[in-house]
Amino acid sequence: MTDDIFAEMEADAVDATVIPEDADLSGVAALAKKQLQLEKAVTDTEEVLKNLKKDLQHTQTREIPDALSELGLSSISLDTGESVVVKPFVSASITAKRKEEAHDWLRANGHGDIIKAITSVDTGRDVDAAERAREALAAAGLAPDTKESVHSGTLKAFVREQVEAGVPIPLELFGAFLGQKSTITKG
Repeated sequence: MTDDIFAEMEADAVDATVIPEDADLSGVAALAKKQLQLEKAVTDTEEVLKNLKKDLQHTQTREIPDALSELGLSSISLDTGESVVVKPFVSASITAKRKEEAHDWLRANGHGDIIKAITSVDTGRDVDAAERAREALAAAGLAPDTKESVHSGTLKAFVREQVEAGVPIPLELFGAFLGQKSTITKG
């Protein structure tokens, strides 16, 4: 049966000695050129977007908060009906490079409960082994793989909580950034 399929494929195959016309090749060349132009446009647009996001963040976290602070204000209403409000914000993210050190610090300082542990077992296609593993990993003779992480929202809340309580924490260890951020809402 397999021989029949291959024989049929060979019969359907295009004769490799047929050389396409120049007109056919120029059409493919034009499409290849179009693809290259589109790839470049996407790359250029992504770079423009990246720069716009950086500029927006700078305006939100530096320019507007600083300008309002100089005026002794934390909010204003614009004549167009929008309100500009500056509020504190926290950003935090544990890098892969500092993960172990950050987790050790959290455990040593009584905050290990915010670390999530995920255990998984690779059983390939053996569904029965997966079921046995769920029931009793040791009895199934499988070695689980455990990964730990702190959810970004949990980490931000933790950092905010500690800072507001005046508890000293190593901000650089958690990639934490504290600042002010403006938001604009329609009136």
